[in-house]
Amino acid sequence: MVEKIKIFGICGSPIKGGNTEILLKEALKGAEEIGNVETDYVSVADHPVKDCTHCNWCVVKQSEGKYCSITDDGMKYIYPKVLEADGILIATPVYISRMSGYLANVIDRMRALAHGCYYHMALKRKPAGALAVVWYRNSGAETACLSIIGGFLTYEMIPVGVGLAGMWGAVGLSSIHGTGEFDPNDKHQVLKDHYGLRAARTLGKDVATLARIIKVGQQQIGIKIEYGKRKKEQGLSHP
Repeated sequence: MVEKIKIFGICGSPIKGGNTEILLKEALKGAEEIGNVETDYVSVADHPVKDCTHCNWCVVKQSEGKYCSITDDGMKYIYPKVLEADGILIATPVYISRMSGYLANVIDRMRALAHGCYYHMALKRKPAGALAVVWYRNSGAETACLSIIGGFLTYEMIPVGVGLAGMWGAVGLSSIHGTGEFDPNDKHQVLKDHYGLRAARTLGKDVATLARIIKVGQQQIGIKIEYGKRKKEQGLSHP
């Protein structure tokens, strides 16, 4: 029987049902193509996330089910989903050649699952893919994906790209052909970017495939992260 895996998506756009959310959903569809894959996602439009205050509560006081000192925002939905996921897909609109501030809050707060005293290095070896939606064709899509990948690498996750179609991730256009022209009657221009949609599906499929390979491989050789034990072999990113 094919091993069941879970792929979780995070949409970093404040716009409900917008182009970024559409591109993320396309990637999740791609993940489902390999079979026996459970997908889910959360959008910051529905569940806003507060800034990390760098209080280091997670580093010294974290315990099972208690991830962060901030408990009344969207991370209460995101933390458990990220933990149980075998692979992650993160999508952002391009803000000044980088990820949105809304998404930056999420990635900053994910530190609790990497450097926390209980959930130490919990993201290690999870495959992850970045997606970006850009208004103008050459206005920061790759650097936006790279800003997400920086988070993946910091948390010792495994970034996945789509080769020449997008070595840093999948990119979709939200204006007509990426020219900045806008049709007020069609706010979902990314649906007409067939190349971008195909790249998103490929990314989702590749993240899911790698997630399955890693899950089965770790089971075969007996690798298991034990929460509550800050073992040196689990990573040296934080003392």
